[in-house]
Amino acid sequence: MRIVHYTYPSYRSFAPVTGRFSRSPWSGLETEIDRLFASALGDVARVAPSNRFPVDLYEDKDNTYVRAELPGVSRADINVEVVDGYLTINTSRKTPAQDGKPEESLALSRSLQLSDEVQADKVSAAYENGVLTVTLPKREQAKPKKITVAVN
Repeated sequence: MRIVHYTYPSYRSFAPVTGRFSRSPWSGLETEIDRLFASALGDVARVAPSNRFPVDLYEDKDNTYVRAELPGVSRADINVEVVDGYLTINTSRKTPAQDGKPEESLALSRSLQLSDEVQADKVSAAYENGVLTVTLPKREQAKPKKITVAVN
């Protein structure tokens, strides 16, 4: 880690200070906080590319689930693959031609790295009411086991 000496910016003005309207030392605080967050989170806070869609990940003791909301997408246009430890979801959304505008098509894709505890040969997917749910079963070794402790 590198320590950089920081000096707080001065707010000197060429206009004369009159009465109670002098500049507060706290007036630049919001700008400085924004600058610090922008420098610290610059790579993380970028907006996702437009051809990606958000997914929700959650799990229980037997499965991990990937849930994606894909409204307006036909079931036939969804492709789910598990290859080399990655789950890839590809789809396209078509907007019909109307009012003289041509038909538009948008390709969407999302790829997630799977952990070693997923059984890739037993992955299943269901699409209902615009929501795609991919079920990733866990291996038996990865499932938590309850051990009882006997007290003498």
